[in-house]
Amino acid sequence: MRLRTLILAAASVVAIASPALAQELTAITGGRVLTGSSIIENGTVVIQNGRVVSVGSGAAPSGARVIDARGKVVSPGFVAVDSGLGGSEVSSVGGSDDLRNSANSISASFDVSYGLDPWSFTLPVARLGGITRAIVMPSHAGGGGGGHSHDDSDFAGVGHAGLQSPGLFAGQAAIIHLAEGTDILVKPRVAMVAPFGEAGAGIVGGARGAQFTQFKETLAEVRLYARNKAAYDRAGLRELSLSRADLEALIPVANGQMPLIVTVRRAADIQQVLRLAREEGVKVILDGAEEAWLVADQIASAGVPVLLNPISNLPGNLETRAARMQNAAALNAAGVVIAIKGNEGSIHRAREARYNAGNAVSHGLPYEAAIAALTVNPARIFGMTGQFGELRAGAAADVVVWSGDPLEPLSLAETIFVNGQEQAPTSRQFLLRDRYRDGGEGAMPPAYTR
Repeated sequence: MRLRTLILAAASVVAIASPALAQELTAITGGRVLTGSSIIENGTVVIQNGRVVSVGSGAAPSGARVIDARGKVVSPGFVAVDSGLGGSEVSSVGGSDDLRNSANSISASFDVSYGLDPWSFTLPVARLGGITRAIVMPSHAGGGGGGHSHDDSDFAGVGHAGLQSPGLFAGQAAIIHLAEGTDILVKPRVAMVAPFGEAGAGIVGGARGAQFTQFKETLAEVRLYARNKAAYDRAGLRELSLSRADLEALIPVANGQMPLIVTVRRAADIQQVLRLAREEGVKVILDGAEEAWLVADQIASAGVPVLLNPISNLPGNLETRAARMQNAAALNAAGVVIAIKGNEGSIHRAREARYNAGNAVSHGLPYEAAIAALTVNPARIFGMTGQFGELRAGAAADVVVWSGDPLEPLSLAETIFVNGQEQAPTSRQFLLRDRYRDGGEGAMPPAYTR
């Protein structure tokens, strides 16, 4: 067993040091292929140079390394949404949690991509659960602050008396991949995050209506700043309701280019968020949305996607009185694009997203829709269609060979590729298990490189 541990450790180091491994022509043959949008029986997936070359039912190309997947399932790597992977090690240990910021001067401009840790012990665990990409989102830490009046006529009526607390926004999300190596960032600043409903109301004084008013005033200030930055500087407004960094960060939200991820739960709040998006021309993504099934047609009509945990079915408070296990099925039937989340922040339990998807299937969500909610839909929601999350020519070669149906808890991810690079089938937990099963004599990699 010590030899196996050393071999796995060496394989991890070689994979990091030898990116040329990803150039090998590889064909995965004979499996049940879940492309993310369709199913191919006895399919063949060909990958090379970090990309999918082809997906179909033909034979392996000449000279390719062949992986026999007969009796197995081949899928795209899953995408963890609303995740803290790489941004938090132990949430109760402040120094290891870079998802939360409480500074008064930095809220919308808080960028989680600068705190990512490619050596995080949570990444291999999630990867062994078939997750190859993640949308890392900041967590809201509350906030306060206020504004100051000013006397520049160009900005009259904007920014007075604390119209915007910096605590209204949690910050900006990023996309990562989970391959072994030292650079996991795929794309920073893909969305802004803000809590609404009860949580958002608490930031501004307790009333939901106050938050919506404050949000609209914030957008007005951002748009005014964007139109005339020079006048803004002359007015000396740098210490008003928003810092310059936050104003700059919110410009793409105000002009509809960057989506706003809105954490919201009850149906009434969802309706008001949809109204706000319509009035202000803001692109929104609903997160949580336990009561979304009650207004599924309205969400679909607005073209708004939803990130949800389909097993949230208990009324933990008055915001989730109508939570039910059929939420995912109802939204999908209405035509809403959904993505399924893991549990408890999608960090240590990110891999449980596939179990949640399986539960959604048992409560009416079609099987192919559940697979899409773990793969192609997250990519689509975050503007990465065709780049990852599906098996099609040109997409990133994030491929997982499963021992069985990936929505069955007992199925294992036997072979995992990220960007065409095969990943070592191990984690710190496995290495510790093997070490102490051998009486404590097994070796651990120096500083445990992923």
